[in-house]
Amino acid sequence: MSEPQAQQSGVTVLIVEDEPLVLDMISQELTDQGFAVLEADTAEAALSIIQSGQPVDVLFTDIRLPGEMDGWRLAATVREQKPELPVIYATGYTVERASQVPGSVFLKKPYRPSAIAETIRSLMAGEGGGNGSAN
Repeated sequence: MSEPQAQQSGVTVLIVEDEPLVLDMISQELTDQGFAVLEADTAEAALSIIQSGQPVDVLFTDIRLPGEMDGWRLAATVREQKPELPVIYATGYTVERASQVPGSVFLKKPYRPSAIAETIRSLMAGEGGGNGSAN
């Protein structure tokens, strides 16, 4: 039995992922789960979306991104403008030095796309506190 779509209505997720297939997979899953989705393939493109004033309720970012800025720096920069914005990080690489912003969540690839939706729901319900991780 699927969860009611109304629970997610109005929640917009900005996905920052440079792998087109992964971006498409995550976008499709979140759209199917009732979330509105914005997409960016670089941190710079994501910042442009944030600065444009478009509503963003959750930032989901890969850590390794092309361009001058990685996912760690993107989240820190966005938090300067939107201090309460929930952040979910993801990577398939070993993280030697995590630079998570407070209240964020870390997902290690490979993850189930449905795990992203579950994590977003937890963050939006205020259950994601701390620098936790989920799989």
